[in-house]
Amino acid sequence: MDGRERFLTAISNQKPDRLPVQVHNWMRYYLDTYLDGCGPYEAYARFGMDPVLYVGPTPSYRNEDLAKWHVERKDLGATASGEREYVKVVTTPEGKLTERGASNVFTEWTTEYLIKNEADLELFLNYALVPSSLDPAPVIEAQRRVGKHGIVRGWATGYGQGSPWQDFCMLVGTETAIFWAIDKPDLMQHAMEGLLEKRLRFIELLEETPLDLIETGGGAGSNTVISPRLFRRFCLPYDRIQHDALHAVGLKAVYHLCGGLMKMLDMVVETHADALETMTPPSMGGDCDLAEASRLVGDKLCFIGGFDQNAGFEQGTPEAVRKQVRRLHACCPDGGHICSPSDHFFFGDPQNVQAFADVAQECVYA
Repeated sequence: MDGRERFLTAISNQKPDRLPVQVHNWMRYYLDTYLDGCGPYEAYARFGMDPVLYVGPTPSYRNEDLAKWHVERKDLGATASGEREYVKVVTTPEGKLTERGASNVFTEWTTEYLIKNEADLELFLNYALVPSSLDPAPVIEAQRRVGKHGIVRGWATGYGQGSPWQDFCMLVGTETAIFWAIDKPDLMQHAMEGLLEKRLRFIELLEETPLDLIETGGGAGSNTVISPRLFRRFCLPYDRIQHDALHAVGLKAVYHLCGGLMKMLDMVVETHADALETMTPPSMGGDCDLAEASRLVGDKLCFIGGFDQNAGFEQGTPEAVRKQVRRLHACCPDGGHICSPSDHFFFGDPQNVQAFADVAQECVYA
């Protein structure tokens, strides 16, 4: 098999010739610090790995919509500890919304959430932008570049992460979202329906975009964050509609739970997802038992992830990496597994990444 066939076979929950591997995207910090500032495609080539590029289409918006959602972002400069702070003000016909945050060389985070009350929510639902068209050129170019060696992943663009619940947590804060879900369930349902409606309008535009996999979900839906009861009410029904819409335009969905997922396995199947990631092990703060997940729902879902990059790439040795990958390979003897770090990584000896790529070629299926 070539790399593309290998990935697509696993995503279809079938058995390829050997274990496919990828990284959960390359972080700019790692590329600049360890790999001489190369790009993601070059990083995969350096290690002899089949590439998985994360690329989306370019959105366009109607001028009349942009006029009703005018965003001004101001850089507030650096703090004493080196983080850069910003403030973002969104002006709508009926009022303003404000967000504040900060960033460092690794990531960006929110310190003041955009939505603070019910009035803010209505402004967002009434005026937040949805593209009027999508240009698939970046995805087409990525597909040309990977050719028969890899695949191109994208996302059903929303307002924070991959699904309505995760969007809402990014817009109001996770704790506030949980409080609203418990204390104001009717309001939460209204919010979920409004966010989903915007997502479905975006998904309709994806029909001509040649993506191999769409990422949905998000860590805020993990059972290390919310209960199965909340998941069933405020994640599952909206995710299922979203996944069905993706299938209707010919796309497959991987549901992203970068935390606890063992209590959600049956419900992820009910969302009609094609795959589940990141299969985060307890050593990284998740709860995944990959062998048990395979036993329970391995005939219904492809799994992506499972590799502890802290113990492997960052603190490990090539032999420790090889041992871990072989163990994960044995957990899914019928295939349907793409071995990948369970999260982004910023540190790690490139020799360990090389061992990760090399040992996969030895992990053949019977």
